[in-house]
Amino acid sequence: MRTERDMRHSGAGNTRFLRVAVMAAAAALLVSGCEGLDEGTSSTGSGPAAPDGRAVSPLTNPDGTKPGLAPVTTDADKAAARKLIEEVSTKGRGPKTGYARDKFGYAWMDTADGVPLARNGCDTRNDLIHRDGQNLRLRAGSDCVVIAMTLHDPYTGTTIEWRKAKASEVQIDHVVPLSYSWQMGSSRWPVSKRKQLANDVLNLIPVEGRANSAKGDSGPASWLPPNKQIRCAYAVRFAQVAVKYEMPVTAPDKQIMLRQCGG
Repeated sequence: MRTERDMRHSGAGNTRFLRVAVMAAAAALLVSGCEGLDEGTSSTGSGPAAPDGRAVSPLTNPDGTKPGLAPVTTDADKAAARKLIEEVSTKGRGPKTGYARDKFGYAWMDTADGVPLARNGCDTRNDLIHRDGQNLRLRAGSDCVVIAMTLHDPYTGTTIEWRKAKASEVQIDHVVPLSYSWQMGSSRWPVSKRKQLANDVLNLIPVEGRANSAKGDSGPASWLPPNKQIRCAYAVRFAQVAVKYEMPVTAPDKQIMLRQCGG
């Protein structure tokens, strides 16, 4: 007979995620994450939605607790996307002086209060893997640490069979990069708010490591996902984070974001 642990370790492996989300906040899936993960082999699997059919449009996932980043395709949804992007204010990008990753707390802390799944006993990065990964394998004796998974990467449209051996094959992207936020005003935020931005599932997506490295701390005017089908969705997510944290973007970034959604 299969135990609850067996089911957590097999196939979808996301039952735990649902259970924790219900306990933590408001019956959603899981969240959080950020940083290098591991080895995998990639094969193309692009399409109008993620190959697994689980990816959710950012327009119907305003808190980021549901998996993936599905394309925004209909005229009505693109109009809604443009309306959201129009809410974002603009200003010039300031200097990077004084920026350091530790100004946003240590990586993947479970104690960034004010974001989904804080203090659930699992670090932000593994929460994210539970949210977006499939066929999860957990470390022996743990219901948190993932050592293998299947990931459908929205940025490249590829499917990655990831193994915890080379932490560079999959990384957790901050949609709004932390150094970008620093230059756009987070340098003046309370530390608690910076910790929230760094660990907020709304701002975090597991993606192919090479794509994340190519992005660096770029805004949308300098970098967009290689998978053109999700560029409007990416612009929406960038705008959602900016609106939530009352953070401006540069005028060129806003213009490019609108253009991705037909503006």
